[in-house]
Amino acid sequence: MTVYLDDWRQPAHLGPVDDRWSHLVADTDEELHDFADRMGMRRAWFQDKPGRPHHAHYDLPERARAEAVANGAVELTWRELGRMLRRRRVVAGPAVATTEAATTADDPVAT
Repeated sequence: MTVYLDDWRQPAHLGPVDDRWSHLVADTDEELHDFADRMGMRRAWFQDKPGRPHHAHYDLPERARAEAVANGAVELTWRELGRMLRRRRVVAGPAVATTEAATTADDPVAT
């Protein structure tokens, strides 16, 4: 099991934090939540949508990046993450892919 951190680094103001944000994902939601807990992240920050389990993630601010890597997160590019998520979508089957296509056609993480 692995936790991954992409290099998206999207500038955004989320709540009180103005930073560059990347995606923190894992092989399982349980592992992702455990890692996020160790990082002091709130469960409410978890992002997941019905029909898109392969896109479950936390947004991680740049200021926490070094800590995440020190805690074992594996860095990869956002393109590598996109390919990984695409493989998960294919494995999940056509019902998930159909639901996803209807909800987001332009999600940068899905490409």
